[in-house]
Amino acid sequence: MKRTFLGEFEEVILLTVAVLDEDAYAVSVTQELEKKTGRTVGFSAVHTTLQRLEEKGFLSSTMGGATAERGGRRKRFFTVTAFGRKALQEARQVREELWNALPPSMLQLMGE
Repeated sequence: MKRTFLGEFEEVILLTVAVLDEDAYAVSVTQELEKKTGRTVGFSAVHTTLQRLEEKGFLSSTMGGATAERGGRRKRFFTVTAFGRKALQEARQVREELWNALPPSMLQLMGE
C-alpha cells in the first residue's frame, strides 16, 4: 500500500482544520495553532499550506457568506477530505509504532 506522507507543518495544519471542524478558515487555523503550540505562526505560511493541502486533495474548501466585519469579503472554509483523514491516520500509526518501539531504557531517560 502506498503511503501518503505529510510534512510536520502540513500534519499540524490538517489536524487543526479537523479540530476546528466547520469553523476552519485561515485566520482561525492560525489562531488555534498559536494557542495550542504557544508559538507564533505566520498567517501567510498557514494560508499557503492550506492551499497546498487542498491542491494535494487533503482538504476541500467552500466560500462562506460575506460579513460586515470583514468589509464584505467572504471567508474560505476548509474541511478534511477522506484522503486527508487517511493521511492523518497513517501519520498517527507511524508515530505510534515508533513510540512503541522505543526501548524501556530510553523511556526511563525521558521520565516515562
